[in-house]
Amino acid sequence: MDAFLQLTVSGLSTGMIYALAAVGFVVIYKASDVINFAQGDLLLFGTYLIFFGIVQLGLPWTLGVLLTLVLAAGLGLLVERTVLRPLVGEPIISMIMVTIGLSSVLRALANALWGAQPRTFPSFLPSGEVRIGTAVVGADRLIAIPLALVLLGALALFFRRSRDGVAMRAIADDQLAALSMGISIPRVFAVAWALAAVTAAVGGMMLGSIVGVSQSVAVVGLRVFPVVILGGLDSIGGAVLGGAIIGLLEVYTGAYIGHGLNLIVPYILLIVVLMIRPYGLFGKEIIERV
Repeated sequence: MDAFLQLTVSGLSTGMIYALAAVGFVVIYKASDVINFAQGDLLLFGTYLIFFGIVQLGLPWTLGVLLTLVLAAGLGLLVERTVLRPLVGEPIISMIMVTIGLSSVLRALANALWGAQPRTFPSFLPSGEVRIGTAVVGADRLIAIPLALVLLGALALFFRRSRDGVAMRAIADDQLAALSMGISIPRVFAVAWALAAVTAAVGGMMLGSIVGVSQSVAVVGLRVFPVVILGGLDSIGGAVLGGAIIGLLEVYTGAYIGHGLNLIVPYILLIVVLMIRPYGLFGKEIIERV
């Protein structure tokens, strides 16, 4: 029972990091219908930016986190302005292919700036162990769960209450109608990419604090696809639930079955979901009649 509880905490903390990366994916998809294949590399940049602030600049962790969020938002705005905005109005496949190229560029840039050697830095999440009954779990993984849920809840409120959030939902429903109502589509796209980069950076900071900083962090971004397909491409709540399910599925499979199955079980689930419910658990089903 103790091992099961420890696995559950570990799976949920990892799942919430997946959810943060997946929410950035969802935000961009909701605003522009673009599938962003560079989301994992934005996660990677988050880990290196916090390392840059805390270790290389020697900032306190509070200022390091703030600098990371500002630089991540600036990176998202830069990408949208220089790479994506010129393609507005072009076929969606063109924008998707650009995000694939952007993934390689961001990974190469991180390698050029910080090298391929794994790095560590003082954790800004509480370290040590917490005893729950007779089970002992890491404090960093335990606190990552409510912290991620608070951030995800704030993002959900942003979509429901803020002007930009409502504008994103309007654009997702009908771009022409939103444009006729005076909504600036380029501005909303810029906000969406800034938000996607910030949420990925937060996930990257948590991941880097727990497992360290290395190029392998970008591989975590591949887990975004099973998460968003399971939860729904346009659902923030679905991203949270999908992240939890994938995170738990990985740790349970790795502990109780082994043989490397935990590395492929998310993609097995991805195939099954696409065959049975291609819009995900909470995705909006779109039926086109001709």
